Amino acid sequence: MSTATTTRFGAELRAICGAANVVDDPALLRGRQVLGVVPSTVVTPASADEAAAVLRVANENGLSVVPAGGFTAQNMGRKPAQVDVLLSTSRLRELEHYDAADLTIGVGAGWTVADLAAKVAADNLFFPGDPALPERATVGGLLATGFCGPHRQGYGGLRDYCIGIRFVTGDGHKAKGGGRVVKNVAGYDMMKLLIGSYGTLGVITSASFKLFPAPRQTRTFIAEFPGAAEAFQFRNQVLRSPLDPICLELVSPGARQLLHGFGSDGPWLVLLRAAGSDPVLARYRAELGSAVARELEGINEREAWRALSNFSHTVEERCPQSLLLSLQLPLREVGPILQQLATVSASLKHAVIGRFGAGHLLVALWQPSGSTVQAKAFADAIAGLRHRLPIDASIAVLSCPPEVRADIAWIATPTHVESMRVVKKVLDPNDTLNHGRFLF
Repeated sequence: MSTATTTRFGAELRAICGAANVVDDPALLRGRQVLGVVPSTVVTPASADEAAAVLRVANENGLSVVPAGGFTAQNMGRKPAQVDVLLSTSRLRELEHYDAADLTIGVGAGWTVADLAAKVAADNLFFPGDPALPERATVGGLLATGFCGPHRQGYGGLRDYCIGIRFVTGDGHKAKGGGRVVKNVAGYDMMKLLIGSYGTLGVITSASFKLFPAPRQTRTFIAEFPGAAEAFQFRNQVLRSPLDPICLELVSPGARQLLHGFGSDGPWLVLLRAAGSDPVLARYRAELGSAVARELEGINEREAWRALSNFSHTVEERCPQSLLLSLQLPLREVGPILQQLATVSASLKHAVIGRFGAGHLLVALWQPSGSTVQAKAFADAIAGLRHRLPIDASIAVLSCPPEVRADIAWIATPTHVESMRVVKKVLDPNDTLNHGRFLF
């Protein structure tokens, strides 16, 4: 729909959200592009009721809507033909509930992850969500992408500590999944369905989380290995031991070249982060023994883990013509997939990091310096990995060069396409949300 056509509904949208919260002046919209497409209108509702009303207007008038939070994942998916309404969640900032004694909190989707972490840290509590750019990444965006950083090892994924979600369906109905307490009623788990749905099923308006006691102190132990096989032997040793690290991260030589503070070259690294008292940390030193090359603490430790959490952003910044993949694998498959990677990306350079004790890898692929982007090389690499994946694994494309965007499949697992389309039809019958971007 054209800008002129969308503007016809500006009065309705202003009546819902207030004149100051609807922008349709083309001169003011250029900074809100979605994959290079300038939206016709940006609307910023302040409540779930307002978000639902906006979506009802969109459905009644055939407008396409793209939800957005901190704009940290707007490079994902196919380029949309048009974006009639960009629905910003930045004003969904209510603190719905907070019970420090019960270790639970509920916040609006517009809260940044950094603000949420700071709020609970004042009570010596800990929120384990660790996306790239936490000062910009919002709670709604974190849930919509389902992305997990290094804390996945010790605290699980978002589905493990998100206990409730409130959202608006694509056709403008308010709904919820889960609740405000850790133990909530059984039924169809809408909460887990919305996590990782990339804004295709509904607009997340708020969520509740289980919190954790903040670690008393932490220490990071770094081990170096000449190859991936030795790194996996170390991982297996740790997983068989009584140790319970909060992070266990693999860093390939290629990833070291991209990350700040990890050296421009060198062997494979494994970073193990432990929490506890002095005797507990001494136990880690004794168990890990001579495998540990050095330790990090204080600001150096925080900066190292910040760099690892920001890996996806660093890849996009330093290698804008790269392909970034997220792989979720059974533990038995992590090593074989790394071996397969060397085969399927023979003409490409690659970098790998990930919580390889939990089966989650991030893989960056890019053309050698001076080479022209070859869409076929990237598409072949994805196809080769997909062919090798077992049925209980998944692969998601987080970003890719513009030349490749139309030639790759964005759906994580082809066998699930039909069921995904059925769910999409139920929650977003008019295909209003992220039209054509992920499901096709």
